[in-house]
Amino acid sequence: QVQLVESGGGLVQAGGSLALSCAASGSIYSINDMGWYRQAPGKQRELVATITSRSSTINYADSVKGRFTISRDNAKKTVYLQMNSLKPEDTAVYYCNAEIATLTGDILRVLEIWGQGTLVTVSS
Repeated sequence: QVQLVESGGGLVQAGGSLALSCAASGSIYSINDMGWYRQAPGKQRELVATITSRSSTINYADSVKGRFTISRDNAKKTVYLQMNSLKPEDTAVYYCNAEIATLTGDILRVLEIWGQGTLVTVSS
């Protein structure tokens, strides 16, 4: 069973920083794109940032450009999100997402996996 486990959420004042991490575990053959999404109360889930397997391509939502940094450590099967200059509108549940390949015998499957989410609250 493949899973993603996030950590690092919490309460922070506006202007502060938080770091999120997300570790993949299970029977993993390879991990392709990884990313962070968020969902604020009453709103749809939205993309925050994505990163390709060799970190060659990184994308950010316009709302977080210049404040958030996504990175990954393939040896640790972990993706990170460093969040600086946080604003109250960044308050949301943050979800980790990854495209993970599993190999069973000679059958390769590619799965889209979501983490359980971690709450980030930014007070004004």
